[in-house]
Amino acid sequence: MTSVIFVCLGNICRSPMAELIFGKLAAERAPQLDFDVCSRGTSDEEEDNPIYPPAAAVLRAHGITGAHHARQLTKREVVNADYVLVMDSSNLFDVLRLTGGKFSEKVFKLCSFTSRPRDVADPWFTRDFEAAYRDIYEGCEGFLQFLAKQKNKK
Repeated sequence: MTSVIFVCLGNICRSPMAELIFGKLAAERAPQLDFDVCSRGTSDEEEDNPIYPPAAAVLRAHGITGAHHARQLTKREVVNADYVLVMDSSNLFDVLRLTGGKFSEKVFKLCSFTSRPRDVADPWFTRDFEAAYRDIYEGCEGFLQFLAKQKNKK
């Protein structure tokens, strides 16, 4: 089983979107692969809050639903995960700070698995949840392709 944690700042927009998008893609395109997928935030400011309504609305518009309550990432979770996929450079810095710079070999920006590596802009600030969806979807597709290639090498 491959353990994947998607990470953003508050765990109410981008990372739960990624968790749900990836879950749907994996079920549809790679049912032979077994995943343990969750999402977390680097901050505790949204602890226990549900997915932000505009993010949930964009997901529903694309046929994706699911329950979610925000949780803060712990060092133990990073240690135990196979992959920690962050949404932006700030999240990357926060995860590496949390772990004292250790485990960097398993921490990646989600869109580093695309043909155009970039940050996923935070729709909390941009208000463009559809653009975030497109970036996250592309990153999840690229990550799933990466994992399929890794599995085929074994």
